[in-house]
Amino acid sequence: MLPILLVDVVLVVVFCAIGRRSHDEANAVTGLLTTAWPFLGGLALGWIANEALYRDKARPASVVPAGIVIWFCTLVGGMLLRVVSGQGTALSFILVAGIVLAVFLLGWRAIYAAVARRSAAR
Repeated sequence: MLPILLVDVVLVVVFCAIGRRSHDEANAVTGLLTTAWPFLGGLALGWIANEALYRDKARPASVVPAGIVIWFCTLVGGMLLRVVSGQGTALSFILVAGIVLAVFLLGWRAIYAAVARRSAAR
């Protein structure tokens, strides 16, 4: 389970780093932490929600339901934490964040599932 969580954490940090880079924002390390912590908090909420809702029924590496729950909580929790901390949540940002986080958090799970199915078929 820890490797799965680490993949999610790395992808959320990469998402934040790409966003900061695309806006040429300064203060590389502290700025990245400021941008990332709300989404990492949302990610933690997603993992907790998945565990509370599905326990042993949904493996965290599955797209449905675990990936959906984790993605949704990362996005919504991240945006709510950004509001509370005085960071921006423009509609365009919410849409882009939703799409990129879906590609990252659901995409790797879909690839993992396809590889696992293919390996099992051999």
